[in-house]
Amino acid sequence: MNKLTLILVALAISFQVAAQERERTPIGGRPSIPGDLFLDFGFNLLNNRPDDLGTRFFASRVVNLYYQTSVNLGNNSGFTFNPGFGFGLEKLAFQDNQTLVPNLAISPESSQLVPISSVYGNNINVETNTMAINYFDIPLEIRYHLNKSNYAKSVRFAVGGKFGLLYNAHTKIQVTDSDGLTQKVKNRQNYGLNPIRYGVYTRIGFPGFTLWSYYGLNSFFKEDRGPFGTNATQFNFGMSVTLF
Repeated sequence: MNKLTLILVALAISFQVAAQERERTPIGGRPSIPGDLFLDFGFNLLNNRPDDLGTRFFASRVVNLYYQTSVNLGNNSGFTFNPGFGFGLEKLAFQDNQTLVPNLAISPESSQLVPISSVYGNNINVETNTMAINYFDIPLEIRYHLNKSNYAKSVRFAVGGKFGLLYNAHTKIQVTDSDGLTQKVKNRQNYGLNPIRYGVYTRIGFPGFTLWSYYGLNSFFKEDRGPFGTNATQFNFGMSVTLF
């Protein structure tokens, strides 16, 4: 499903449900819906990467959409266990107008970083150059709520782990040559990416929004299948809003 479509559908459903529930709750109150629906916004970085594998900060973005339910751990202990599921929709944007292509000298399921001009020719204007990496994620976390009598209105701290399955990866390039011909190309490949990811994350939550960070524990690429033989890992961070 298209990323934008997925987000819009989720927002529409959540707002419709919230509108229905608001008729039965006080103004400003949270609808009585079990669990949380988080919409994360953030940035995607590569740790332990070679200098030649640089990325553009603001163009390397993250949008996560997660639903998590809540299981109380003890009576008014402040602790809950929060399993969930959702989608991690991420982008990488490489520096210096470079992109990934399969490295056939190693394997069709591998990649190397090359100038876009080596693929589309010289004398071109590169207008778009990003890579999408989309996961189905399962987050699991333990939360501690400072307000033990009302978790929904409490400041909370969370630590957890996340397991993800890669379901789509593609580059998106748009170039215009000296004759004014514009090409828009999406190239879906494996690129030597690891089909699974796992890591740890933390959240500091306030009513309505949360600050978060994620640190990947396994390599972003399969061993010896990424550019420059990199063993880079992921690091994401950002802010999320609670839709309900």
